[in-house]
Amino acid sequence: MEGQTTYHIGFLGAGGIARAHAYALQSLKFFYPDPPGIELVSVCSAREESMKTFAGSFGFRGYEPIDRFTRNGAIDTVFIMGPNSTHFEHFKAAVGMPGVQRIYLEKPVCSNMAEEVEMARLLQESGKQVQVGFQYLQTPAVREALAFWKSGILGKPIHFDLKYYHGDYLYKSYRDKRRTRLTPAPDGGAMADLGSHGISLLTAFLGNGLRMVNAIQAGSFEGVPAGSDLFSSASLVDPQTLAAGYLSASRISSGSGDLVYLEIYAEKGTLRYSSQTSDYFEYFLEDTGKWVKQPVGSNYRGITAFPSGHVPAGWLRSMVHAHYLFLGGKDEDAFIPGLEHGLEVQRLVRETARHTENYRKHLENI
Repeated sequence: MEGQTTYHIGFLGAGGIARAHAYALQSLKFFYPDPPGIELVSVCSAREESMKTFAGSFGFRGYEPIDRFTRNGAIDTVFIMGPNSTHFEHFKAAVGMPGVQRIYLEKPVCSNMAEEVEMARLLQESGKQVQVGFQYLQTPAVREALAFWKSGILGKPIHFDLKYYHGDYLYKSYRDKRRTRLTPAPDGGAMADLGSHGISLLTAFLGNGLRMVNAIQAGSFEGVPAGSDLFSSASLVDPQTLAAGYLSASRISSGSGDLVYLEIYAEKGTLRYSSQTSDYFEYFLEDTGKWVKQPVGSNYRGITAFPSGHVPAGWLRSMVHAHYLFLGGKDEDAFIPGLEHGLEVQRLVRETARHTENYRKHLENI
């Protein structure tokens, strides 16, 4: 970062993910030698009690309802982290704030095609900086794996497989606490909440333009609408290379932990990454006939290696780096997910919803 710019930040949302963002912002000074100035100005959420508690707990100057928040001229940076269904309206509100220059938008960016079109228009007209919350792209091993893939050593892709699994929604108590995430796709469901991260990764590696061929879903639980996929699996194809493969997202995979797993099979070898071994990625070369384990740890080469480069990287660490990039940090190797990327992911989430709806109709006729 050049100089000591101070960012005046407002939060739209005061839930669990907002706590993670507050942590990441206040951790920048520990990880980087050139952190920006951070002033936490205001918090806004639907419930006064929650935003008051959040503001007091995490060092914000104040809290206010949405009508006052959007008129707060002291805010130049907005983080949007409310329920999925509010992201589009909050984005419109943030774009309309004259003092706001940058917006960090949690996924999914919106809920339907009309909102996608409107968001693209607003981005073009406003010219504001927008970054979408796909922080897995900033995991050190993913960054290194992406750079290795982009080098072309493995040649063109042939087929791929990506999984994002966890099992918490097996439990009714957990489902009851997160009913806002059980709305029908593409606003809610496993593909919008988890699979969007998977689509983001595939898009970063394979490029824009992936096409959805088909999708199915599984799982039927008490209190869960039929349109809310607890597990969904989609088949995709890249029209440019004819590479094809699968993406699956699950909230009901017992024993999986929080698993992100990617394999890309190519002409000259294979690349593999798992969040369960997040301090390295692996690749295989046909020329040598050997698998190579490439250690990465917490090393953001040329930028920082705190607490040291060999320490395993975690989810929160990648979020800290995402904030570093959002607030002007220099990292030429980073894939920074702007709104265009978020809308490309959302297109595929929306197409998954259409295919799973057709699948449910097919089941009714069996």
